Amino acid sequence: QVQLEESGGGLVQPGGSLRLSCAASGIIFSLYAMGWYRQAPGKQRELVARIIKGGSTNYADSVKGRFTISRDNAKNTVYLQMNSLKPEDTAVYYCNAYWIGSDYWGQGTQVTASS
Repeated sequence: QVQLEESGGGLVQPGGSLRLSCAASGIIFSLYAMGWYRQAPGKQRELVARIIKGGSTNYADSVKGRFTISRDNAKNTVYLQMNSLKPEDTAVYYCNAYWIGSDYWGQGTQVTASS
């Protein structure tokens, strides 16, 4: 059974930081491209950041320079360090694991940047 368990969301003031974690089980983690997506109320789900098994990364233009994705294959965990958070970053953040047609999602964690 595949599980992706996100943690680390919460309420933070604009300009603050949060670190999301996603612990995976039931997959050969090192083979998978891991991503963070987000969905704000009334909007479509969008890619925030992705890291492939070789370590290459890509980011949405809106978060470049503020967010950093990383992975620890020994811990089967992917992270998203979010700095300089803005109100427009408020959304439910989802972890995704993808490899050759196998596509898995976590349950999501709420991130709210508000004063």
